[in-house]
Amino acid sequence: MSAVIYPKVALIGLGLIAGSMAHAMRRAGLAETITGYARSAETRKIAREINLVDEVCDSALEAARDADLVVLCVPVGVMGAVAAEIAPGLKPGAVVTDVGSVKAAVIEAVAPHIPEGVHFIPGHPLAGTEHSGPRSGFAELFDNRWCLLVPVEGSDPGEVARLTRYWEGLGSNVDVMDAEHHDLVLAVTSHAPHLIAYTMVGVADDLRRVTDSEVIKYSAAGFRDFTRIAASDPTMWRDVFLSNKAATLEILGRFTEELFALQRAIRTEDGDHLHDYFTRTRAIRRGIIDAGQDTDAPDFGRAVASKAKARTE
Repeated sequence: MSAVIYPKVALIGLGLIAGSMAHAMRRAGLAETITGYARSAETRKIAREINLVDEVCDSALEAARDADLVVLCVPVGVMGAVAAEIAPGLKPGAVVTDVGSVKAAVIEAVAPHIPEGVHFIPGHPLAGTEHSGPRSGFAELFDNRWCLLVPVEGSDPGEVARLTRYWEGLGSNVDVMDAEHHDLVLAVTSHAPHLIAYTMVGVADDLRRVTDSEVIKYSAAGFRDFTRIAASDPTMWRDVFLSNKAATLEILGRFTEELFALQRAIRTEDGDHLHDYFTRTRAIRRGIIDAGQDTDAPDFGRAVASKAKARTE
């Protein structure tokens, strides 16, 4: 029995997520033909050299034409413009989805450009690394990770179920939620932590100039993990924060309150408060491990991803 779910899949944007989708689709036989497009001519050149997809096109419209599934894998700030570009090539019955880290702003930008008879089902795979570009993808990226689908008003339940099967075929667990709740959850679990990591590395950079590279030379694991997060694509994260402003600011406000409380505990030598706080947060880490979303290995589970990536190079 064929495993094909969408005969023709178009990937608009050819970075880490799109590349991993292409590898995972081939691994599971989910598509007959995969087309792709990237704005950068250099990216398109590399994608052709490594046979990332079956056909690398020179426009988003060409890649999306007559596709059964179109996946927008571009920064959230340009998704509206890309949707407008591909709209004339979308066939009736096609599904358009995305992989953006923000959902309310993407729906507002993309939905007006989706033609009648085309299904728009936003999505967000909660998977990634600090690497980017067409060579960075690997088939195992989505294995046992979550993909959140955010159907819009009037979404066809059958098409939502079909897209769910597709993401499960890529290796993901799938859940469905509304856009506002998605954006708040991601502000807690991803957006605010990234902003904090960028800030910490920025502070360390100022300190490095004073301490003659000692911050870099003597980095402990905690700071190294901040630098890993802060190495993520700057264009993508600029757009994420501007597009999810309200939820991110809400969580940062709460973070500031917690930070002030910890400052007070340190200043007053309130060891009981610090111990209780660290015990509670340690339990959250154990919950993540128990849920299978990381391991308790010293490398924080990244060796698996590194080995998988190495197999694709």
